[in-house]
Amino acid sequence: MSADWYFLKSGFFYRHKKIGPICEIELLKRIEKGEVLPDTPLFSDSKTRGHWVPMREIKPAFKHWKQTHPDAV
Repeated sequence: MSADWYFLKSGFFYRHKKIGPICEIELLKRIEKGEVLPDTPLFSDSKTRGHWVPMREIKPAFKHWKQTHPDAV
């Protein structure tokens, strides 16, 4: 998972805001904090081939989420 990542963040004044590019380490930190959830769309040119996909479909990211949020599984 060494690529530049983007994710969509929902907010009060905007429907979706594209956040990024962020590195893999920053993405994992945001998963730990709960900013990126399994339904959060993620994008990477090299890893998702230019498509927005839910975080739960990216195995390393979802595995990290399950490890840091065991009560939510």
